[in-house]
Amino acid sequence: MVPYQTVEGTAQGGGVDYEDSCGELEFKDDETIKSLHVKIVDVEEYEKKDSFFIELGQPRWLKRGISALLLNQADGDKKLSAEEEEAWRIAEMGKPILGENSRLEVIIEESYDFKNTVDKLIKKTNLALVIGTHSWREQFLEAITVSPGVEDEDEDGREERLPSCFDYVMHFLTVFWKVLFACVPPTEYWNGWACFSVSILVIGMLTALIGDLASHFGCTVGLKDSVNAVVFVALGTSIPDTFASKVAALQDQCADASIGNVTGSNAVNVFLGLGVAWSVAAIYWAFQGKNFEVQTGTLAFSVTLFTIFAFVCISVLMYRRRPHIGGELGGPQTAKILTTCLFVGLWLIYILFAGLEAYCHIKGF
Repeated sequence: MVPYQTVEGTAQGGGVDYEDSCGELEFKDDETIKSLHVKIVDVEEYEKKDSFFIELGQPRWLKRGISALLLNQADGDKKLSAEEEEAWRIAEMGKPILGENSRLEVIIEESYDFKNTVDKLIKKTNLALVIGTHSWREQFLEAITVSPGVEDEDEDGREERLPSCFDYVMHFLTVFWKVLFACVPPTEYWNGWACFSVSILVIGMLTALIGDLASHFGCTVGLKDSVNAVVFVALGTSIPDTFASKVAALQDQCADASIGNVTGSNAVNVFLGLGVAWSVAAIYWAFQGKNFEVQTGTLAFSVTLFTIFAFVCISVLMYRRRPHIGGELGGPQTAKILTTCLFVGLWLIYILFAGLEAYCHIKGF
């Protein structure tokens, strides 16, 4: 029997970094390998590499047979004969002893995904540039300053590159929006609640503006409201969600945040967006003494078509879980290209059928 126990190092026991463990390992005849299990506690935050130790105690021999009898007699007062003393000497030589390596260090490696993220943040001279700004002055200076595109720095730590021609063009096209959102309060006010509240308000105003501009554009070119809604309004309001999903896919280890953002955004648009808007309209017309009625129009056809295509997309995502692909996102280059082409093709087909039904080229329901 070999006793063992865990000993704290830089890692803490008691359920903090690992669960304490102790006991005895029983080795049978001709058995040289035994396994023991120590539970590592995984927390949802970045931690540096820690370690703890497993110490082995002095082995204890389970005495059996003639050897056990001789050793027991030697431990007592009974005198042994010459033959018994020789047998006792051989039995004593066969007793298990503790070797030189009685202390094993167990290293808990840090998560490389978190490590890469933290390393990128540490490379910044001021973390406020990453997570927010301290004043409106900093925000406006950052908004009107041409910055190079975000690229991963080389491991040799080369100097930051200068803005390219493309960076200047993109800055010229987006400087209005940069200055507009620089008016949002910095994250230091009210523990970030001021930034969050004003950002939601500005995003709502921009969404309403995009909707009105799309409606005017549809009237100008002669598009029906249903076609204009599924093409320009939906595209304009969904682009921020697309970039949010892209950032989540790059920074998160799993696909939950990226794909969950899509389903969550649709849920907010349908349940909260339509619910609040229709409730306000119904209350308003109720005070006017009239009923608020919304005609279905092409809604049934569009929802049915969307449901069919959504089922196809979910089926593809489930198929991508097979081992030769590896997951809902990423994977081999061929699988990524085929999935992208399929999803974009479904969107184009949806727009095509919605337009054909709206202009009565095909019959809806």
